[in-house]
Amino acid sequence: MTARVVLLVTSPRLPAGLLTAAAWDIVRAAPTLAGEESELTVALRAAGVEVRLVGAGAMDALLAGAAEHGTAVWLAGPAGDQALARELGLRLAREPGRAELELMYGSWDPPGARLLDAVAVLDRLVSPGGDPWKREQTHHTLARYLLEECYEAYDAIATGDLGALRDELGDVLLQVVLHARLAEELPESERWTVDDVAGGLVDKMIRRNPHVFADATVKTVEEITANWERIKQAERPRESVLDGIATGQPALALATKILERTARAGLAVPLPEPQPGVQAGPGAGSEPGPEPAAGSPQDRLGAELLALVARAHEAGLDPELALRTATSRYADAVRVAERGDVPRR
Repeated sequence: MTARVVLLVTSPRLPAGLLTAAAWDIVRAAPTLAGEESELTVALRAAGVEVRLVGAGAMDALLAGAAEHGTAVWLAGPAGDQALARELGLRLAREPGRAELELMYGSWDPPGARLLDAVAVLDRLVSPGGDPWKREQTHHTLARYLLEECYEAYDAIATGDLGALRDELGDVLLQVVLHARLAEELPESERWTVDDVAGGLVDKMIRRNPHVFADATVKTVEEITANWERIKQAERPRESVLDGIATGQPALALATKILERTARAGLAVPLPEPQPGVQAGPGAGSEPGPEPAAGSPQDRLGAELLALVARAHEAGLDPELALRTATSRYADAVRVAERGDVPRR
């Protein structure tokens, strides 16, 4: 029977003693060696496994153990000890028949395990001795960066660049984890952690998806959406369908969101009329704006919006402020309609 040298690789992100049955069997039956003390060596010794530390000469010690006992086990470090594995592989290729090199996984990273690394890295950066810039930040000073990273992720989606999207979502995740780490520095009554953020998300998803996690029965996406809204309303009772809308978002997005909420509520609210004195066409002495582009309705709409922005600029008007003001007036009308002053559709 050919001797074996087993390189036992484990996940550094899981509890040290959480090994497969095959891994436990082999470390109990064969000489087990390691390069240094670790949580894994401590856990194995606590379970009655003899672990011998080997500095220089690890390869010779493994080959000798395999020759004497038939199998010898090497507990790989967090990085996998690839250099030792490569040297062993070359040695055994030169000496065929001496032993076989086998890679065994004693545990695997579960999905999402690298998130633990992200939390650990941000913890070090914000802790004493870390990055001075990050240690000086607050939720308020970081707010604009969170928006910027979300916009960059949106741009990657719009352009169909999935590689860039992966990178940009990493930047968004950085902001989330950084905000959570800074929250750990708050007074005890206000303190929260990234686990609180994740726990709240998990609880919310389970509550709002009873068709998956409970016994609710739905058949269509429309029914799922309606059920979601009912649960959401029960969790956070609101006086208006517009409550909860982020008013700090760009005016076009804000207008779209308000229109969506209003339509969903079945309210027939007329759009606000232009205020007197505001020109809808080009400013005095200016050239006519661009004609709407031919093609799809989306193209024509984009051209018309761009023409309006150009005309506003020529007239010295702020189109962002103008749309925000009109949207605010519409929101006021929606609230009036909710009180029953405007008939529903």
